[in-house]
Amino acid sequence: MNWIAVSIPFFTGIMLLEYLVSKQLKKQTHDMHNTMSNIGVGIAERLCDALITGYFFFIYQYLQKNYGVFTIRHTVFTWIFLLLLTDFIWYWYHRLAHEWNIFWAVHVVHHQSEDFNYTVSARITVLQALVRTGFWAILPLLGFPAEMITTMLLIHGLYPFFIHTTLIKDMGILEYVLVTPAHHSVHHASNPEYLDKNYGDVFIIWDKLFGTFKKLDPAIPIQYGLTTPLRSYSFLWQHFHFFIELFIALKHTKGVISKIKLLFQKPDTLSADYRLEAIAAFRIKQTETPFTSRINKYVASQLIILLTFLFLFILFENQVAYPVRIAFLISVLLTLINCGAILEQKKWIFYLEAARLIVLICTTLYYFRISYLILAFLCLLLLLVTSFKQLQQRYLQQVYKQ
Repeated sequence: MNWIAVSIPFFTGIMLLEYLVSKQLKKQTHDMHNTMSNIGVGIAERLCDALITGYFFFIYQYLQKNYGVFTIRHTVFTWIFLLLLTDFIWYWYHRLAHEWNIFWAVHVVHHQSEDFNYTVSARITVLQALVRTGFWAILPLLGFPAEMITTMLLIHGLYPFFIHTTLIKDMGILEYVLVTPAHHSVHHASNPEYLDKNYGDVFIIWDKLFGTFKKLDPAIPIQYGLTTPLRSYSFLWQHFHFFIELFIALKHTKGVISKIKLLFQKPDTLSADYRLEAIAAFRIKQTETPFTSRINKYVASQLIILLTFLFLFILFENQVAYPVRIAFLISVLLTLINCGAILEQKKWIFYLEAARLIVLICTTLYYFRISYLILAFLCLLLLLVTSFKQLQQRYLQQVYKQ
């Protein structure tokens, strides 16, 4: 069993505890729809991580054995040095992710939420994990063994979760050394005076050393999110809107050299018109119809079911056949795309529901190989084909009640 799966109920429980404490203190720290969106992004990242990032160990191992400058042994000193070096590399990855368009495209998802709570820490994409691996590759090249690197990355990755909260105001003397919730709230702010500050992950010393530190000013009300809010719950749009904006910007930029320079310029160099052009091209429009409790309950129940199955999937990951893994990934992504579309009250959600149902049945047929299920599957397909419009209308009425 893969006991890393226990992290899912553990962190979900902390998120729930933060919400209950904030309610008890009568603080408005959670918007329901932002929270559901945050958790949806986190589910996709955890699942993709489970399927992909295990291979990173072999990448580090190959680099260290074949190209490592030194062979570093396990000692107290080397572990401390690795912690500092890991955090130092993170600082520069994180800073470049804000200063270069090509890296901002994978990091922007983390900053889209207009809340600042523990659910925001889940807003990480697998694309970001892939880019970070390029930076972590420095460690095996220096000679750190793969087992040290992967262990440190797990330890180093735990701490940032706990700095995404407004409930902890001051950590005393630790404010001078560690990245604290106060420091990180500055980083997530879209206020002009707070932009591009506090990139550290564990230690704040790098920001103070390289001139990017900014102390929280209690007199300045913080506005979280992007400087130009996304205003969308779409799972796909959240992940790919900046790639599309960057592609449009490259189309409008003449000359190969100028196009390459654009990739390494700051995101604020892109005209706001590119976002509008992207929105028009993909017909991104959020409905003005208010949410009903039925919509909220339906999406929330979908996410709870996904979290439950994600826990079981990761726990028994080593016992799951590869085709079933792929089918599970497709089902989860279809569900998350559908949840975002439901929050935007789109009419095409039934197509995704039908696709998800077909994937689930095909997976069941593959796994159990029961002959009579094939007949049931054919009957279902016939029903979908002959009664598609009626089923779609019925489904939309059940979800939206309008």
